[in-house]
Amino acid sequence: SKMSFSPSRLSYLLLHFLAFCFQAQVTIQSPPNFTQHVREQSQVTDQLSRRLIRTYQLYSRTSGKHVQVLGNKKINAMAEDGDIHAKLIVETDTFGSRVRIKGAETGYYICMNKRGKLIGKRNGKGKDCVFTEIVLENNYTALQNAKYEGWYMAFTRKGRPRKGSKTRQHQREVHFMKRLPKGHQASEPHRHFEFINYPFNRRSKRTRHSSPR
Repeated sequence: SKMSFSPSRLSYLLLHFLAFCFQAQVTIQSPPNFTQHVREQSQVTDQLSRRLIRTYQLYSRTSGKHVQVLGNKKINAMAEDGDIHAKLIVETDTFGSRVRIKGAETGYYICMNKRGKLIGKRNGKGKDCVFTEIVLENNYTALQNAKYEGWYMAFTRKGRPRKGSKTRQHQREVHFMKRLPKGHQASEPHRHFEFINYPFNRRSKRTRHSSPR
């Protein structure tokens, strides 16, 4: 005998078939790529979120001293620990790791021109004044310019700026440690970041891997 279905039965089966197709379509779709989303959003200035502001010094691995922003717009890594020109104000540019860095005393931002030279600017809104913080395996931090990808903030052994076009991530000249200024106690926002103060305990694990030479 032939099988027959009533109109209501056919409607019921059709609805189940459509529901099955929809479920199968959802199942085969790839999950959201959160890593890609973070990478894309980190390239765009965040105009909505509240800026996170940190205060620290940048210890240069090569010069053994600190980055400073002077009143004549010059930037070098010749400052002693606690020097007023070595105190830096670091403002987040996105929810990622891009920041703008300026001297607390002079108000000039650390920027990079098209020749790869570090310069000071009163207005730090351009991408040439934005750096991406890259934490390296040896626990040092490298600062890559956002406008000139592959160019890093760097200083020679004498503390002079090195052209960004001549820098690479593995070079000692681009390696820095974040240090709190003398007498500056870490407040709540600072707890999300790691600060190093020398000298280290010789028995500590970190000393063996990252103490400056």
